[in-house]
Amino acid sequence: MQFQNLKNFRLPEGFRGRPAWYVQSWWLVQMLLFKTSPQFMYGWRRFLLRSFGARIGRKAIIRPTVHIQFPWKLEVGDYSWIGDDVVLYNLGKIKIGSHSVVSQRSYLCTGSHEHNKETFSIYAEPIVINDQCWLAADVFVAPGVHIGAGTVVGTRSCVFESLPEAKICFGSPAVVVKDRICLQDSLKVAFTRPLEMLPIELWAGYNPASRGEW
Repeated sequence: MQFQNLKNFRLPEGFRGRPAWYVQSWWLVQMLLFKTSPQFMYGWRRFLLRSFGARIGRKAIIRPTVHIQFPWKLEVGDYSWIGDDVVLYNLGKIKIGSHSVVSQRSYLCTGSHEHNKETFSIYAEPIVINDQCWLAADVFVAPGVHIGAGTVVGTRSCVFESLPEAKICFGSPAVVVKDRICLQDSLKVAFTRPLEMLPIELWAGYNPASRGEW
């Protein structure tokens, strides 16, 4: 029984999104100019990525050790952080919102193979990380996953299904553990004036205070 025959594998036409020479040019630039740049040169790395078609927001912090497969399939919002040794394997599009953090050694993988086909066909599905998310260290995100705004994914979790917004998630596979509480909102609740006890009107004209019953 033959499950896969790699001799018959074919990359779909236009799968990389750019001609071969353009792809090779980026890989050379990434190796020679991006990864060798000093840590503080965030503006330089943003410039290189934008030059190859990436949409990079204001003051986004991207470490020199980050690996980006195809910058023309990457969007990063304002003030977001991409940590050391993160892999953005964006065979499909990766969109990371504003004020979000992808911590060190995390792996966002948009591509996979059809294991039930003898040709071992490759496919890609986009990943979306919305605003104000935090992926802690060493998180894996699978193709097609959307993570809702404000959600935290705990360290070394594996995310195979989309996650709702404003949650704390953890595990392999990652599941919702609890709500993410905003500190300002919790303080508002803690210091809210208690409800006043008011008499209940049982019928029109009823006044328990006048009868000494309240």
